[in-house]
Amino acid sequence: MSTSTNLKVTQREVTGRSASRRLRKANQIPAILYGKHTDPVKLSVDAKEFLQMLRSISGRKTIIELEGEGRDKSLSFLQEVQRDPIKDIFLHADFQEVRADEKFEVEVPIVVIGEAVGVKMQNGILEIANHTVKIRCLAKDLPGAIEVDVTNVNVEETVKVSGLPQLEGVEYRDPAGQAIISILMGEAEEPKPGEEAEEAKK
Repeated sequence: MSTSTNLKVTQREVTGRSASRRLRKANQIPAILYGKHTDPVKLSVDAKEFLQMLRSISGRKTIIELEGEGRDKSLSFLQEVQRDPIKDIFLHADFQEVRADEKFEVEVPIVVIGEAVGVKMQNGILEIANHTVKIRCLAKDLPGAIEVDVTNVNVEETVKVSGLPQLEGVEYRDPAGQAIISILMGEAEEPKPGEEAEEAKK
């Protein structure tokens, strides 16, 4: 089920704001790898390669194999990215290390599939109450996203965590009654000009 991608990293010895600024000027992104079994490791990542990786995973949760000279590969996932919205540059990246033989918790995105009958036929409005859901699994079972088919969902119905698709090796950690997607009652359509007069003649 899980997909993975590789990313080259370099371990950095010098830290601090000045060092981070120098890295960014050299088109490198300061990063950190942390996990419950190891001490945090300061890294740097090539900005161009990092952007290519982000585009390849398209917002889905993916196992990332970090590799660099003088260090073993580390399995991880991208936990957080800090970006300067004005300069449009990456400021920092956080990677969380995982082990192949140990389950871990992570939030994965919700992806809506299909067009709900409540929207198509009943003038309803689709509302996504939660765009992510927390799961627990092994690295090999990590889904990039949880796909929810809403085709048969009627107006005033809600898809809850308990109604999400059951995936092998994946355990949902959010409350079973937590709402994910709802089809709300839409506003009544206003009659078009002339329709009221036509109705009165009937």
